[in-house]
Amino acid sequence: MKVLVIGSGAREHALCRSLSLDPDVTALHCAPGNAGIAEVAELHQVDALDGAAVAGLATRLGAELVVVGPEAPLVAGVADAVRAAGIPVFGPSGEAAQLEGSKAFAKDVMAGAGVPTARSYVCSTAEEVAEALDAFGAPYVVKDDGLAAGKGVVVTSDLEAAEAHAAGCLGTPGAKRGSVVIEEYLDGPEVSLFAVTDGDTVVPLQPAQDFKRALDGDEGPNTGGMGAYSPLPWADPKLVDEVLQTVLQPTVDEMRRRGTPFSGLLYAGLAITSRGVRVIEFNARFGDPETQVVLARLQTPLAGVLMAAATGNLADLPPLRWSDESAVTVVVASHNYPGTPRTGDPITGLDEVAAEDAPHAYVLHAGTRRDGDAVVSAGGRVLSVTAVGADLTEARERAYRAVGRIRLDGSQHRTDIAAKAAEAARTARSAQA
Repeated sequence: MKVLVIGSGAREHALCRSLSLDPDVTALHCAPGNAGIAEVAELHQVDALDGAAVAGLATRLGAELVVVGPEAPLVAGVADAVRAAGIPVFGPSGEAAQLEGSKAFAKDVMAGAGVPTARSYVCSTAEEVAEALDAFGAPYVVKDDGLAAGKGVVVTSDLEAAEAHAAGCLGTPGAKRGSVVIEEYLDGPEVSLFAVTDGDTVVPLQPAQDFKRALDGDEGPNTGGMGAYSPLPWADPKLVDEVLQTVLQPTVDEMRRRGTPFSGLLYAGLAITSRGVRVIEFNARFGDPETQVVLARLQTPLAGVLMAAATGNLADLPPLRWSDESAVTVVVASHNYPGTPRTGDPITGLDEVAAEDAPHAYVLHAGTRRDGDAVVSAGGRVLSVTAVGADLTEARERAYRAVGRIRLDGSQHRTDIAAKAAEAARTARSAQA
């Protein structure tokens, strides 16, 4: 099978890595890719938001499956253009991708499907914002209605900060109807649960938890994600089945009922609250950095799973097989991320990780590019250092050992990814001994 992956981040590197290990994949292409993806796939230049260009590239390459990684091309309808060219594509239509493209649309779908979520108001004026903030009280949750690369949400007890973010969202080009979503605050830990779907059948993957804040202890500004781990030793064993029955399947059924069937990857961001599971948000694609740890544990070859979703054959797929190992990803980010990141700095130590830490730890590239013989930073989140181990403690140790070999001037990373979960799991084992 010839596969073309669209995107250039660590999520796409994780997808390409798994596809490169799949014996059914005979040729692997990526556009535009990055310095790390170039080691496992042939790179091509394309405007990822131009559906006709992506479809043309896929046709020229003889691609038998196209996998669209990021949200912006999906919302722009790139999957529609590829489907129109007669090529199977993993990723929802532009209409269905509005589940991520518009928070207000997602709330409407959840209401129709009876999916448990936070109470919310969709506001289009400063007066409506003030009323909604007053109704819910602190802490305030303010969400940009449109795409914001994981950074459009502010959770704060500062009323002025909440009002300022809302004002910025109302003035954001591309936000649906110039709207902003004000929500009630959801207590409890957050979980990311991905599901592969063909529009009818829904196959959940294993849950993961990511770390949105820039600094240790969940301090600092929101980011696209600074690390992740899977599995979740503290989670209820019935969580996946519960979310499948109450969230994922009803949402897919509602989308089909509306005439906009959703096929591809449905990502449910969940809060495990004192009142039960609640949906924080939906995304229409694999999450970054959760994909890095989920795929590290998936033993079923990936291409067949994605092709079954793209062609409507998920019901015939055997149950997915998973490793019992734990996986941890630590993001190495540029100086000043998530502000305006510094780029162009050389990255060294990658060969050391490959020589000393493989196969238990490896580096997935996000914001990197080649500059002659050197690999240099080219974005905010630069690398995802991923490791597996018998438990979270071992996976953490391996991940951070590999991080310690990497040198990038001014870089930053969190030191507490999966630390609490690993400690809790150790305590639980000790209690059972």
